[in-house]
Amino acid sequence: MRTLVILTTLLLLAPPLRAQQERQLIDLRGTWKFEIGDRKEYASPSFNDAKWSDIFVPADWENEGFAGYDGYAWYRRSVTLPSKLPADPLYLHLGNVDDACMVYVNGTLIGEGGRMPPQYETAYSVDQRFPLPVHLLKPGERNVIAVRVYDDQLNGGIVRGRIGIFEHQWGIRPLVALPGLWKFKKGDNEQWKDPALDDRGWESMLVPAPWDIQGYRDYDGFGWYRVSFDAPASLSNEELVLMLGRIDDIDEAYLNGERIGRTGRIRADGSVARIREEYRQFRGYPIPSGLLKPGQKNVIAVRVFDNFKIGGIYDGPVGIVRRKDHRIWNERYEDGSSFQRFMDRLFPE
Repeated sequence: MRTLVILTTLLLLAPPLRAQQERQLIDLRGTWKFEIGDRKEYASPSFNDAKWSDIFVPADWENEGFAGYDGYAWYRRSVTLPSKLPADPLYLHLGNVDDACMVYVNGTLIGEGGRMPPQYETAYSVDQRFPLPVHLLKPGERNVIAVRVYDDQLNGGIVRGRIGIFEHQWGIRPLVALPGLWKFKKGDNEQWKDPALDDRGWESMLVPAPWDIQGYRDYDGFGWYRVSFDAPASLSNEELVLMLGRIDDIDEAYLNGERIGRTGRIRADGSVARIREEYRQFRGYPIPSGLLKPGQKNVIAVRVFDNFKIGGIYDGPVGIVRRKDHRIWNERYEDGSSFQRFMDRLFPE
């Protein structure tokens, strides 16, 4: 009984996760192009939508002249981005989409909400936001957003909420920023930590973003990420931390073949210890002195195990920062790591 009281008190006193600050870069509320029906060419940036209807977003399409319609429809909007993009990551916010959606930027799928038939699943109450891969964007030029929507019943469309492109400010600026395209391979082999490994045959994977929206929907199991980078010579005498954002569910991180940290536990035989809420934790792993090679090529490898729903390096700041800056940032964001360590000690494997 005493343990229950202690746990209840801790849970009540534990501070919530603080969200990153968001600054709106472009307001996308207003008139979009709209067409009922479903054709794959609607996603193409070169498609001519001049004959489509105009529709206000956000709003139920039933209130915009399409009363009683259930089924597929497409929204399109062209937007010119600033010639110089912010250093912080950009996200597309689409509010609530009733019932399911697939989102394309310049013809490439960047995310999904809910499920399309035949495995239909509504996400009408979920706030939809999607990372915008920098390599897909055209600064200073026309960019095309296309949204495929399926409505099963009642109201449909991009119905409410914040609509726009937002800069997500995590409050820390890496010395080496590592978001972008990494190498990825499904499965598990500890040799994949080797910095000399030839990973040219691996797939490209956007980091941070769930692997479920990048060809691995419903995949639960192991996957490895790898990225090579050049470290500035100025980092020679710095105390550093590798930040890997949030990972669903557990992970081991390697730098130049040496493990520098883990969250959760993967046993020597490849089995996995009990998973709790590691997916909520921001990863920050101290880099041992002498392991980073300033002025040379370095390789990060991350072994990930996903147990349920989305998986991968899905959110948060990714890069190398000063240890003192990470300490200040970590105190401010209070990601629950200390509480998790307490739980691990209280309920050992």
